[in-house]
Amino acid sequence: MHEPEEAANFNESRYYNFFDLRSGFGGWVRMGNRVNEGHAELSVCLYLPDGSVGFIYDRPRISDNLAHNAGGLRFEVIEPFVRHRITFDGKVCMLADPRQMAEPREAFSNNPFVACSLDLILDAVGPIEGGEPEWDEGDDKPDLDPERMFARGHTEQHMSAAGNATVGDHTFEVADALGMRDHSWGPRFWQNIHWYRWLTVNLGPDIGIGCTIAGDEAGERGARGFVYDRARYGDDRFVSIREANIASDYDDDWVPSKNRLTVTTDDHTYVIAGEVWSNIPLRNRRDGMVTRITEGATRWRYDGIDGSGMSEYLDQIIDGVPVGTDSGI
Repeated sequence: MHEPEEAANFNESRYYNFFDLRSGFGGWVRMGNRVNEGHAELSVCLYLPDGSVGFIYDRPRISDNLAHNAGGLRFEVIEPFVRHRITFDGKVCMLADPRQMAEPREAFSNNPFVACSLDLILDAVGPIEGGEPEWDEGDDKPDLDPERMFARGHTEQHMSAAGNATVGDHTFEVADALGMRDHSWGPRFWQNIHWYRWLTVNLGPDIGIGCTIAGDEAGERGARGFVYDRARYGDDRFVSIREANIASDYDDDWVPSKNRLTVTTDDHTYVIAGEVWSNIPLRNRRDGMVTRITEGATRWRYDGIDGSGMSEYLDQIIDGVPVGTDSGI
């Protein structure tokens, strides 16, 4: 955990996703401490094999930034970069049609809440990537205005998960589920990025990809990320992505249903097909701006290997249309 900055929008966030291909159960959890605003942002999103979703969002009160532990959700670092634990004891809204969350007030009012518990141990599968940039004297630094930032630093790492989960009458034994964790810190407003596509890809314990493709109002776009491929690059080593492109198929509501991700390193190109089999659209508003984040549980396929992960699409909504959907991005 980091010492909070003075910026009102300081945010310390941890996020984990996990998918068990055998049972078809998976999900993600997130907590962002906005201690200077006096609350955390808590999200639990669980995808059931039949396509339904158990989801809750809350803003429990916090008074310090010593831990991610509020509202029944707790993240514990047992051994840094090696083993973590997630526990949750609370309720989630059970959505037979998760697309209803596009209108959260109606979704929470018109769907039942059920008891939910999680207890998962997460172990590192791949090496850690990221950190906080270091700037040499004379370097051109990005705009560090807290009102315009999205994060000061972050780390990502592929993980495996094991434990158990209960969602209403459904109980799942989680074993050898694969996923990604993300830890970010610094000032953040969700409106400070025009659009991005964050893709987390797990193709068994030996191949993992984390990739972000983002664009701005001027039409400029860029990509960053990393590949962990044990057979190609060896144990405990990742390589940087040099180029990445994505093409997406959308339905009438501009919700992605399929995508095709192409990732290039210095010596190899990965072409990965994605099927977004369950998608929940989430919304954030600030100063008259509306941000939509669709959280898509995704089946990935590369070179005959089946995998799983997430397709997270963030867009500012202008005139009712997500800005990043131009040209099928």
